[in-house]
Amino acid sequence: MYEVKIISEFSAAHHLRHFRGKCENLHGHNWKVEVVVRGSCLDESGMLIDFGVVKQITREILGGLDHRYLNDLPAFKERNPSSENIAEHLFEGLSERINNDHRWVYCVSAWESKDACATYWNDRR
Repeated sequence: MYEVKIISEFSAAHHLRHFRGKCENLHGHNWKVEVVVRGSCLDESGMLIDFGVVKQITREILGGLDHRYLNDLPAFKERNPSSENIAEHLFEGLSERINNDHRWVYCVSAWESKDACATYWNDRR
């Protein structure tokens, strides 16, 4: 088994509905995002997937979140833009573009601060 990880980031504002505390108010984060891709075999160049490909796809998806008010986005109209839901949203978008018979997005972590993150993975691969 092989594993590739990239780290990216984005900045955005949000508030958490139905939450009692400071995060119910409008605030922002500089999120760090970790994307882990796993796979069973390497391609003819000896790579699971090019880091640049994973970075580019991640940047494209994060472009829809960066410097936005997350609560206004369709993905978060019905659910809170919590770190958990952001990680799941990114996981789903990345999986659509990266997964094939030999590799898959294993997990995505959304760090809202240097010491707090949420990770999403799907055991149903």
